[in-house]
Amino acid sequence: MTDASAPLAALRLATLALLALTCGHAAAQTVPTSCLVIVDDAQRLECYDRAVGRVAPVPMPMPPAAASPGTVPGAPLPGSTSPAAPTPEEAAKLARDERRARGGSLGERWELDPTTKQGRFLLRPYKPMYVLPVRWSSDPNQQPTSDGVGNSVSAAQDLRSVEAAFQISLKSKIWETVGGSNLDVWLGYTQKSHWQVYTPQLSRPFRETNYEPEVFGIWGIDQPLFLGWRARFLGLGFTHQSNGRSEPLSRSWNRVIAQAGFENGDWSVLARPWWRISERAEVDDNPGIENWIGRGELVVTRRAGAHHVSLQMRHSLRGGDASRGSVMLDWAFPLSSYLKGHVQVFSGYGESLIDYNYRQTTVGLGFSLVEWQ
Repeated sequence: MTDASAPLAALRLATLALLALTCGHAAAQTVPTSCLVIVDDAQRLECYDRAVGRVAPVPMPMPPAAASPGTVPGAPLPGSTSPAAPTPEEAAKLARDERRARGGSLGERWELDPTTKQGRFLLRPYKPMYVLPVRWSSDPNQQPTSDGVGNSVSAAQDLRSVEAAFQISLKSKIWETVGGSNLDVWLGYTQKSHWQVYTPQLSRPFRETNYEPEVFGIWGIDQPLFLGWRARFLGLGFTHQSNGRSEPLSRSWNRVIAQAGFENGDWSVLARPWWRISERAEVDDNPGIENWIGRGELVVTRRAGAHHVSLQMRHSLRGGDASRGSVMLDWAFPLSSYLKGHVQVFSGYGESLIDYNYRQTTVGLGFSLVEWQ
């Protein structure tokens, strides 16, 4: 280095030292000493930011935290807010809605899909179940008759046109997914009684009770048809129906019944043709019963909220004077909570076995015991 450049280098060093001192002094004046004693890193950094006038960035939304091992699916994460529990009134309403919706479709009634299977030996409602304290007949059958030998009453009875009636009907699956298929085997039982409770002079007898055990297979399907209708099942079974009485009031018959179920939203249709198993003339209590009660039936049901309407139509499938059958309408409607009113209107032949060849119109009013289909 020359003598001429030495003063210039010294000047540069002095300038740099002055700048360093100036910056250090400014920093010391800008950052308060109170920030230095803060232990928490996040709070100390925030103190520095405020001191130098730095604006903190807006935090970006974070993705949902992954559930830690052992967390129950659907449970709130730690630190999150749980939804408010329903009030007792809301809980009761939810329970009523769930019960009313149960069995609302053919798939639920007959457990046709894997998600609706409930296993074996569970009792479930089958046909309409009701108690009718008042049932009025346009023309009570005072003297039942039959073409069977010894099956006609010789003297008229003193029956009143108003009586009580009730029906219980249950089913239970005894074999599920037979051989890994969609076939289930069911047992069914229906009992319908007519009670002359308003006839004290006759000691208030049970005028007629019909017992109907059944066994049938139901093959679940889901086949689109037209206009939203779908075929949901096919079935085949055997049923015995009798009134358990002695001559001349004994009535009974056996049938093989085929059935097919169709559905469209809240509507369902059940077609049930049957074939009567013939009996020897000397033991047949009711020859030709199929010419009166019919050779098949069509049942149309409609569920509208808590209301349930069912229309059953039977026919002999014959023309002319042999064209006979019946129509029956059942309507269940809500009264309060789970209690439902029930109205039943029947017109035609065969409201009961003792009346298989007797025509009348009846109207009943009462209550439904459980959800039915």
